[in-house]
Parts: sequence; structure tokens; C-alpha cells
Amino acid sequence: MSGLVALALRLLLTLVLYGFLGWALLAFWREITREADKVVKRRAPGISLKIRVGEDLATVRHFIQSEITLGRDRMCDIPVADETVSARHARLTYHHNQWWLEDLNSTNGTRLNQALITSPTVLTSEDEIDVGPTHVTVELATDESISATRRLTE
Repeated sequence: MSGLVALALRLLLTLVLYGFLGWALLAFWREITREADKVVKRRAPGISLKIRVGEDLATVRHFIQSEITLGRDRMCDIPVADETVSARHARLTYHHNQWWLEDLNSTNGTRLNQALITSPTVLTSEDEIDVGPTHVTVELATDESISATRRLTE
């Protein structure tokens, strides 16, 4: 009789252990999906760039991605057709709730408000980026426009 009781207790403990493991995995899965939803909702706010090459008329481009590249390469988000510009010259990235400008080891450097940058630098509205003969004016999205955009997309 004691062998039968020991077997029943082992089966019961096994079921409790598997039940606990299943509950723990379910809780873990819910937490992962909750965090993934938060990351998806936390998009980079829009940024508008007024691009002027030399004395030509300026064109305005709006971006919602978190990384924008400037350079001579056609795959760059803002291609610049000038031999003084490197293939991948500079990059704008959104992280830590700010837009940053970074020179990508270009030959002739990247200027922000006429100052040569040597490390990633935080951008603000109305900043002027010079990449060769191309001048880019930054216009960051305001909190009101970000809220309106999020309401429209949700």
C-alpha cells in the first residue's frame, strides 16, 4: 500500500511542477508581448528636413523612421550628388528621446551650425547641417503634432 501512495504522491508532485512551469512560461510570454507592444508604440517622432543644394530651391522631406543617412550613395535616404561628399557621409538617428547627428568618418567632415562635429551631437529645430554644398535645415516635430499623429495611427 505504501508503494501505491508514494507513486500517487510522485504523480501529484509532477503535475504540480508542470503546472507551475506552464504558469511561469505563460506569465513570461505575456510580459514579452506587453513589452513588444510598448516598443512598437514608441516610434520616432517625425522630422522634416529642408534640403537646399547650392543656390537651388529648397525641397522639404518628411521622415518617420529612426535613422536617416546622407551621402553620395544612391541607397542613402538623402542622396547628395557631389564628389566632395562621402558615400555614407552622415547619419541622423533617434534614440534616448532625441535626434542625433553623427559624422560617419567622412573625408571632408560634417558641419552643424557652421561648426565641424567630431562626435554624435543632439539636434534641435532650426539647426543647419552642411554636407558639402548641401544645406539641410532641421525641423523637429512638436509634442502637439506627435500626439495628433499617434491619435490618427491608433
